[in-house]
Amino acid sequence: MRLSTSCVLLAVAAAASGVAVAQSKSRAAPTATVESTQLSGSLERGQQIVPLAPGMELREGDRVNTGPRAKLLLKLADGSTVKLGERASLFFDKAKVRDDGVFDAALFVAEGAFRFTTALVEKFRGKRQVVITVNNVTAGIRGTDLWGKSTKEIDLVCLIEGSVEVTPPGEKPFTMDQPLSYYQLEANLSKPVATVLADTFREWAAETEQDPGQGVASRRGKWKVSVAAVKKSGDALDIYNALRKAGYPAEIVPEKAGAERVYVVRLSNFESQKDARSAVEALKGEADLAKYQYKVGM
Repeated sequence: MRLSTSCVLLAVAAAASGVAVAQSKSRAAPTATVESTQLSGSLERGQQIVPLAPGMELREGDRVNTGPRAKLLLKLADGSTVKLGERASLFFDKAKVRDDGVFDAALFVAEGAFRFTTALVEKFRGKRQVVITVNNVTAGIRGTDLWGKSTKEIDLVCLIEGSVEVTPPGEKPFTMDQPLSYYQLEANLSKPVATVLADTFREWAAETEQDPGQGVASRRGKWKVSVAAVKKSGDALDIYNALRKAGYPAEIVPEKAGAERVYVVRLSNFESQKDARSAVEALKGEADLAKYQYKVGM
């Protein structure tokens, strides 16, 4: 049975309805907003899993995940930013500006590298109450810049600027207030606080910085990757679903090709031609997606 254009669009809307409905409910005060993505990432909201895309609004109870080579930049309600490295997972227990003007946030990093930086340009006049748990280690942030990472072997918290109260499991909290000091929990054993060498810290910091030209998409990006232009709406939906399952925010756009209507499946918002081409190479490297014909353009 052939579907009309309106049926296709309804099907597409249904596939992403969880995000659309959730955003409409949380538009007044989103927990965070996706500023930019690098390659694949996903949002878990209840029983739904959908790809992350620039401009998407997040709320309390959401979990965001990044794939291989993927990175993510989020802006929180107070203007602070959170950066995630590849294969990372972050859960928003809470993150909102209360009625008394206090930004109250509790974030849980289950795995991967992250960086939390308080707003410098935007002037947030209220107070902050931010707690970030790096798997087993809790950090109460009173500073402006913090980097951390959780793997199967270690949980690590590194202070870049300001101060942080660190609470290891089963131990009393202590304060770190020296720049580039870090605490590490290895195999459930606390290591003494140490100072990271500059070269090592640059390596750590690079884990959460997006790589220009490596598949970065942002709210201002204009470059697109057309994945397919097919005559059957059902074929378009199959491609659309395959891309979204892999963590890419595909969309379907009906177009005219001469006298015929075709359904274009595409990815949008890449910052540069190089970013779009890099995304194509990543897509071709995935077994289920390598068979498609990709075209880069604006």
